[in-house]
Amino acid sequence: MTRMSAMSTAAAIALLHVPATAQVATAQPGTAHAATPDPWAQADDQARAIVDKLTPDEKVAQLLNVAPAIPRLGIPAYNWWTESLHGAIGAVPTTNFPEPIGLAATFDAPLIKAVASAISTEVQALHTLGRQTGHLGKIGTGLDTWSPNINIFRDPRWGRGQETYGEDPFLTARIGVAFIQGMQGDNPDLPDVVATPKHFAVHSGPEPSRHTDNIFATPRDLEDSYLPAFRAAIVEGKAGSIMCAYNRVDGEPACGSTLLLRDYLREAWGFRGYVVSDCDAVVDIYDHHKYAPDAATGVAVALRRGVDSECNNATLGGKTGLGDRYKESLVRGHISMADIDTALVRLFSARLRNGDLPGLAARRPNATPVTAIDTPDHRALALTAAEKSLVLLKNDGVLPLKPGARIALIGPLADATRVLRGNYSSAKSAPPVSVADGLRQAMPGAAVTLIPFGASITDGDLVPGTALRTPDGKPGLRAQYYNATTAGDYAATPILTRVEDSLVSRASEFKQVADKHKIVWTGDLIAPETGLYRLALTGVKGDIADGGKPIVSAAEYSAWAEPLKLTDVRLAKGQRYAIRLQGESGVSASPAIFWKRISDNPAGDLASGAKDADLIVAVVGLTSDLEGEEMPVKVDGFSGGDRTSLALPADQRALLEQAKALGKPLVVIAMNGSAINLGWAKDNAAAIVEAWYPGQSGGLAVGNVLSGKADPGGRLPLTFYSSVDDLPPFTDYGMDGRTYRYFKGTPVYPFGHGLSYTRFRYAPLTIEAIDGATENGLRVRTSITNSGVRTGDDVAQLYITPPRFGGAPRTALRGFQRVSLKPGETREIAFTLSPRDLSFVTMAGARGLIPGAYQLSVGSGQPGTDAPSQSATYTLSKAVPLPK
Repeated sequence: MTRMSAMSTAAAIALLHVPATAQVATAQPGTAHAATPDPWAQADDQARAIVDKLTPDEKVAQLLNVAPAIPRLGIPAYNWWTESLHGAIGAVPTTNFPEPIGLAATFDAPLIKAVASAISTEVQALHTLGRQTGHLGKIGTGLDTWSPNINIFRDPRWGRGQETYGEDPFLTARIGVAFIQGMQGDNPDLPDVVATPKHFAVHSGPEPSRHTDNIFATPRDLEDSYLPAFRAAIVEGKAGSIMCAYNRVDGEPACGSTLLLRDYLREAWGFRGYVVSDCDAVVDIYDHHKYAPDAATGVAVALRRGVDSECNNATLGGKTGLGDRYKESLVRGHISMADIDTALVRLFSARLRNGDLPGLAARRPNATPVTAIDTPDHRALALTAAEKSLVLLKNDGVLPLKPGARIALIGPLADATRVLRGNYSSAKSAPPVSVADGLRQAMPGAAVTLIPFGASITDGDLVPGTALRTPDGKPGLRAQYYNATTAGDYAATPILTRVEDSLVSRASEFKQVADKHKIVWTGDLIAPETGLYRLALTGVKGDIADGGKPIVSAAEYSAWAEPLKLTDVRLAKGQRYAIRLQGESGVSASPAIFWKRISDNPAGDLASGAKDADLIVAVVGLTSDLEGEEMPVKVDGFSGGDRTSLALPADQRALLEQAKALGKPLVVIAMNGSAINLGWAKDNAAAIVEAWYPGQSGGLAVGNVLSGKADPGGRLPLTFYSSVDDLPPFTDYGMDGRTYRYFKGTPVYPFGHGLSYTRFRYAPLTIEAIDGATENGLRVRTSITNSGVRTGDDVAQLYITPPRFGGAPRTALRGFQRVSLKPGETREIAFTLSPRDLSFVTMAGARGLIPGAYQLSVGSGQPGTDAPSQSATYTLSKAVPLPK
């Protein structure tokens, strides 16, 4: 038991009354910003006028993520729960971009801003759809988003690390700011969509213990690693919201932390927006952390410390009365009506400024058409982002492939599509392109032979519409929607009958479908090839039958994140297998049919299938069904969403060894959201491409890179270690011994590593002090020349190696630029380094300019590696403290 878990009721109540001046001051009329009207101040004033008209019951209901409509004031329902880490998630198919770790691998901030802008457009269009269909108040209809995730990926075991921009605070800050600016638009005071960086703060696993963890970060690590990206998101990116985390920090729940929510966020960084809790993080304050003795005290801790909107998972099931905890807190005197009003002013102000509510003269209501979703331009951008995310780790000259190559394509992910989408993505995305299909598209003159693999823990892809037929033979399935009746059952006659191209609920697209409804899908499944398949159902009841005999069935609805229950079935090409399935609103798991064609003789099929091939391409890796957010997975190498090993699954390791033994050149394509041990591949493969979870166009991106149509210019945003044995314990949040800045061992591949199909050369550096004093900052210039014979991309990376002092990192990234150069082309590049860029942090947590001699390098990777680079030195002569 920690010292906080045994806190008495009296002590808990006393802690509530820490002054909240910084919170209230931002919302008080008559302050400096109110004297000079600006959109934000005007929105605050109008929001206050709305709040003044609300009854106590109406007020407490607005504190939850599902804010009900207030008809008497003409205020529609609003749901603050909107996700869009790498694509909008809503009622219709949207564009699915690479997983954030892949976006970070592009090292291309302008590209990430463009991606976020496209996602923002689709979020706005989903809001329009919600308004048109009367479904505002549903998840995915708001004009805010709980993105980006800017936690530091400090340990490769963390399952959610794939959602982040990697292990480096500087890279995370720059990519995070670009994403926020693209999401919010040109005017952060009047955002297109309010961005919500998360999870504030010191949050990176383990997943199973996140609701009870008490993290003690050293002052250096807090200032140097865990907070810089959040500071940049607020101070530079002007994010209008922020999400607090589940865990405790130095004894206080993050969603009740005076250190984080007051000292840093409001006072040091001048944050004016609203704070939302992670889902059930407020409940954790009293249920799991035991920081408060009961619910009424727990919600008071969160509200008085600065949480404005509580995400509560009970809203998913439609639970009512959640506002009663706040009413009880009022009765007890733990909170005042002024505390509630302060939070609500911030929330209604945001809805006015983002155009959800009318009233601001400078803000036009959102009118983005639904046709702006998944446009050809967005699909093209998804392909570009995927191509630029790919990292060429090794190449003995086998790549790019020859146009007429005979390719044996192997591995459990070779024809997989679910893996492309990654974590926090929607099944309702544009049709995904597997590596098998992408390679055939990119290389029409090649002979690509797909060789099925055996049963694997990565199995399970959504059955495509091409394998489905309606009862009358049309592509897709017949879907019948039945609304619930007042008696609690369902109507006998469907309110809507339509043909859908896959097994997904489209209820939110139609005004006539009630919130409570069921769907019945009927039709046939048709296999494209005769063979052994694995089938599974999720989120539905019913069966798929052969001549009236079920071949796969579900008697109960499965739960969210429940592992697939796959059944081996032999299917015949062209034969119809009858589908009759039912889904209902409120079921946590999405309705879906999963399948995977496998081999019952993998070794024999590999040998015979690769016999005439010129080379073997193996697509291996993980999936976000194995690594991800807290989930009930426990298999070899994975536990609760996290990883327990950096190795590939055992069957994949064996496959690679069998392929190597055939004597053909072996190209390894890795799909994963975290660092994996590629030591064997480094020693044995002819080429390695890290592909991450590359989004809907990932397979075509891989095909374009392997064929040479695109250059693989990505760089690793992570250190690829050999083993977890090289790292401190997962539960240790100290940075010593982890990430490239503090790791003293030899990695398999270092942070920043990546090759190209061409070569680059750097000119000597010139360093100029700004206004004649290094303490004012530096301008660094060099030029890059493409000395090869192909057009290619390089990422110029600027690192500073500080003098030795207590807590100093080995080296630190302080700038990067991605450039594309034609053969023989030379381009000058320049970096402007601010005093903050030149600063470092002492063990006491003090940030500043530290006197001494520094080495500065610019090149294609870290200094001291094989990457081409140039170095120079500079000196700081005096200490200059910087604000936190």
